[in-house]
Amino acid sequence: MSPPPGMCPDEGTARQTSRIAAEIARRFFEDLRAFHRKKNPIKADEIAGRQLHALRQYQRPCEKKLRLSDVKQLFELMKDKA
Repeated sequence: MSPPPGMCPDEGTARQTSRIAAEIARRFFEDLRAFHRKKNPIKADEIAGRQLHALRQYQRPCEKKLRLSDVKQLFELMKDKA
């Protein structure tokens, strides 16, 4: 039986969670705030690109690859949380 979509074959039924270091979370929210302060779309893309690179380091090989548009959408959804 194959695992449900979005789950890696080695995970079984229980999805393992990993803790992201407090420093990485702090940088994410700093970039989130900076992204919404920037009026220049090129600078905003640069900030989103930095977080894209950081988030990709925590992805499993079987997960869908994140794109820059995914990070920008995440930043927009989290606008009120910053």
